[in-house]
Amino acid sequence: MIPLVTGDEPLAQLFIRAGCPVCHTIPGIAGADGKVGPKLVLGETGRRRLADPNYRGQATSVHEYVIESILTPGAYVVPGYPDRTMPPWYGQKLSAAALDKIATYLETLGTDAPPARP
Repeated sequence: MIPLVTGDEPLAQLFIRAGCPVCHTIPGIAGADGKVGPKLVLGETGRRRLADPNYRGQATSVHEYVIESILTPGAYVVPGYPDRTMPPWYGQKLSAAALDKIATYLETLGTDAPPARP
């Protein structure tokens, strides 16, 4: 299991300790070039996902959507990716502060993000 991520870690380390780069490409995070899950550029894709008729979640903002996607990954499955790939227990390994820090970064993230501070 993934060790608890507190949110006190520097941003890049937070994503690495959480294990996100194994499955996702995350611009600005060195080594985050996973292909199992969608590229995490929610500043570009978040609003479209919330507006998709297949979205079944409760989020009303991209920030809320990011947190919801970690805690309840089945609320919306990005087209082209298989359902039940994101572990449903994942959010249990991240503190509220870590979830907020992840969401704050991802909600504005675009393809050309500068590197996150280590």
